[in-house]
Amino acid sequence: MFRSVVSRFNADVVAPLTEKMDEEEHIDPSIISALFDTGLMAVETPEEYGGAGASFTAAVAIVEELAKCDPSVSVLNDVHNTLVNTCVRKWGSDHIKDTYLPQLSTSKLGAFALSEPGAGSDAFALRTRARKLSDGDFVIEGGKMWITNGAEAEIFVVFANAEPEKGYRGITAFVVEKPWGVKVVKKEKKLGIRASSTAVLAFDEVHVPKQNVLGIYGQGYKIAIECLNEGRIGIAAQMTGLAQGAFDRAVSYVFNDRKQFGKYVGEFQGMQFQIAQIACEIEAARLLLYNAARIKDGGGDFVKEAAMAKLVASQVAEKTASKAVEWMGGVGFTRDESVEKFYRDAKIGAIYEGTSNIQLQTIAKLIQKMYTSS
Repeated sequence: MFRSVVSRFNADVVAPLTEKMDEEEHIDPSIISALFDTGLMAVETPEEYGGAGASFTAAVAIVEELAKCDPSVSVLNDVHNTLVNTCVRKWGSDHIKDTYLPQLSTSKLGAFALSEPGAGSDAFALRTRARKLSDGDFVIEGGKMWITNGAEAEIFVVFANAEPEKGYRGITAFVVEKPWGVKVVKKEKKLGIRASSTAVLAFDEVHVPKQNVLGIYGQGYKIAIECLNEGRIGIAAQMTGLAQGAFDRAVSYVFNDRKQFGKYVGEFQGMQFQIAQIACEIEAARLLLYNAARIKDGGGDFVKEAAMAKLVASQVAEKTASKAVEWMGGVGFTRDESVEKFYRDAKIGAIYEGTSNIQLQTIAKLIQKMYTSS
């Protein structure tokens, strides 16, 4: 059901604005409103809070489908659903869930504020501080970088260290509202996913009520790890959808539009072998993606499968988008066609939510654990 809804949403709402948003490097506000109005921003959130009460698999299927049209819109949806909503739903107190889930379901975009200039792959090296006041409230001081949805978000899940002397065990998560003093210092100009905002944020003496501590004080690192593992599946969905979108456009072109030597270029054996190979690789990425989602929905340990899905999907996305440009020839290299945008958008898959090297390291460590005697 969700796939058909999103397919129509892409055609009616996203596609007419994709080129404009990419050129202007700005998400059209009507897209965000339409995502909420269509019920795509609270997929796993229980119905009592205004959500659909669906599965994680449904959430990543939406991410995949959106990415077939515009990966920028896809990642906006992904971060909101699989990171922000998940954090609030799983670790929020009744007060936090009652206050924020209805807003996140109907109108207010969320962002996940973890990364900092010196804390990217080493996320727990963060320097943002949360100073505890005598009444139990907190004051957050510091800055964040590379924050997806940062320019448009109104609700932030923020990670700060409340007891630096304890190292990562002092990290605590908070739910912070933008009007409390969250400042957007800069919006990055990027190679790809240009419509998706990637922002530098400043927290200058931001007062946060004690009721807005998310989860257990001092265990923010656990929340971050669990959310990022889920988030890797979301990015695998984005990259798989991107690959499929580039493939669909280019293959349609070579079989129906582009002729050389009197026949469609897709009829040459050399082209057909390439098309068949890429089709197999996209399908392999999709199987890894939904296997990880299946294990996650079933309550199993999905860390290795999530890392594998993200690694392979990001590799397949880059390869597919590159081939799509080649298959379409000169026209594929122009901005008149969507494949050059898919090519630019694909690169981020190897970087965010854990670089490809981080995924390889995660997979290797887990394999080592499987084959090493205790």
